[in-house]
Amino acid sequence: MTTRVLVAYGTKSGSTAGIASTIAEALSEQGLQAEARPAAEVIEPAVYDAVVLGGALYAGRWHRDAVRFARRHRRDLADRPVWLFSSGPLDASAGERDIPPVRGAARTAELLDARGHITFGGCLLEGARGRIARMIIKQGRGGDFRDTGQIRSWAQGVASELKELQVERGSEGR
Repeated sequence: MTTRVLVAYGTKSGSTAGIASTIAEALSEQGLQAEARPAAEVIEPAVYDAVVLGGALYAGRWHRDAVRFARRHRRDLADRPVWLFSSGPLDASAGERDIPPVRGAARTAELLDARGHITFGGCLLEGARGRIARMIIKQGRGGDFRDTGQIRSWAQGVASELKELQVERGSEGR
């Protein structure tokens, strides 16, 4: 039986959606059935065997759609493995060191007993919506700091853990 994985995300300008798609693609390449969907649109996460939940960072806060998803579905998520990711730093720092989760992501990790959290670099490009985003770009601090190699490597680690869990559960049933 193929493990079904939901990669749910909260995003404002699409950068986090791109990361979620990369994660889903990497999981699929490892033989898992994975799909990326906006967290606000997911009605029933219980149909998935595992969940990866991501949220964009804005002013030190985790995206509200990711926080709401976790609260709304915490019972369904309690009996399946969950991993979290954040996207946001508009510099190379996420590729250089481990960045701890912001308060909202840390609370969610605790609430869901998440197996892990990682912060990836973010992306803010010309045409982004919002006064603050336009100000950041005008100051020359925008850019694309997502590291596809880092994202894919992390997703492959998630896939490995899921395969190990599947083997463990299979041997327990014997």
